[in-house]
Amino acid sequence: MSESFDLSIRRARLRRRPDALYDIAVRGGRIEAIEESAESAAVVVVDAAGGLVTEPFVNPHLHLDKVYTLQRLGEESSLRAYHGEGMGSAMKAIEAASRVKEAYSQDWIVENARRALHAAAVHGNTHIRAFADVDTKARLEGVKALLQVKEEFRGVVELQVVAFPQDGVVREPGAADLVREAVALGADVVGGIPWIEYTDADAREHVRQMFEIAVANDRPVSMLVDDAGDPGLRTLEMMAVSAIETGWQGRVLAHHARAMALYPEPYFQKLAALLRQADTPVVTDPHTGPLHARVRELLAAGVSVCLGQDDISDAYYPFGRNNMLEVAFLASHLLWMTTEEDMERLYDMITVDAARAMGLDGFGLEVGAPADMVVLDAPSVLEALREHRAPVAVIRNGKVVDVEPFNASG
Repeated sequence: MSESFDLSIRRARLRRRPDALYDIAVRGGRIEAIEESAESAAVVVVDAAGGLVTEPFVNPHLHLDKVYTLQRLGEESSLRAYHGEGMGSAMKAIEAASRVKEAYSQDWIVENARRALHAAAVHGNTHIRAFADVDTKARLEGVKALLQVKEEFRGVVELQVVAFPQDGVVREPGAADLVREAVALGADVVGGIPWIEYTDADAREHVRQMFEIAVANDRPVSMLVDDAGDPGLRTLEMMAVSAIETGWQGRVLAHHARAMALYPEPYFQKLAALLRQADTPVVTDPHTGPLHARVRELLAAGVSVCLGQDDISDAYYPFGRNNMLEVAFLASHLLWMTTEEDMERLYDMITVDAARAMGLDGFGLEVGAPADMVVLDAPSVLEALREHRAPVAVIRNGKVVDVEPFNASG
């Protein structure tokens, strides 16, 4: 590589290629070459010093309108109910947590969201599917706030804003109309939470209405399904069937599906086959509740699975800092995914698999792809997960992100 480039990352170690160091050359915001160290000339040079260079991190599930609201509620109201044994009181937890929305205001939601996105920038988390509640309490305050910060962080952290009827559709008259209004304002994704409805018939109606809005507006769908300790919940099946019936295969994302842990094996196998047919990945957040989706079994059945942060210091989870390496580290323990192969799979679940689930085009560390990367101070996935430190450099659109302002304010 004798010609000059805009950016060169030198002495980079790549995943699954441990025995050599590479130069990654960038021009015009795209990767132009990946070759064994060749000392290419470039305007900007980043020395990876043998550290791992990979795609940036992707979070397909974050309730960004609720970040840092734990103190507004007090932990007793929801954490005990949501994290209780068997998750039998999950609906009670959600109902208690909804009280924070009575004070929803765009100004303080924006400030909290900025703080969370500062942390995302520092930790190389460059793409987030961000949920905002829409209902008669939240109104459109959360959606407006997230659309504002989406513009502020464009080019550093990209947001897909989800219009999310957290309190239901049938049981919350007017919520569907608010989802429509949110989409008209610019929301990128139609959300849903059908299991929160009181009857199976109402859950089906919830799914039907949200898919109707999504198809009419050419939007993908993200739904929280079966997020409680009830083996009778079947809304993941309802959603997958709707994806097939509406031709929305590959544009639907299922979140949580914790009741799956309690399903009998024959039904689980039927469900896995349905998810394959619907081309519907599952986002799991095992660190935010005592039950979680059957990750190993889903992967073995050919269903794509990725990891999400879910919450940051809110009524459901007191921690979190938009560090997807930390999420994968926690998941490794909770899922007992501790072999080298397991860890590589976990890394995929916070990078390429999550990107695919979110419909991101051209995402990948390969020639011709957009030059979005993180440079780590760890030589391997094992060490990256062990330490889960922030990257030493974050590259977006072929330029090094200056994270110092984010460190200072976040």
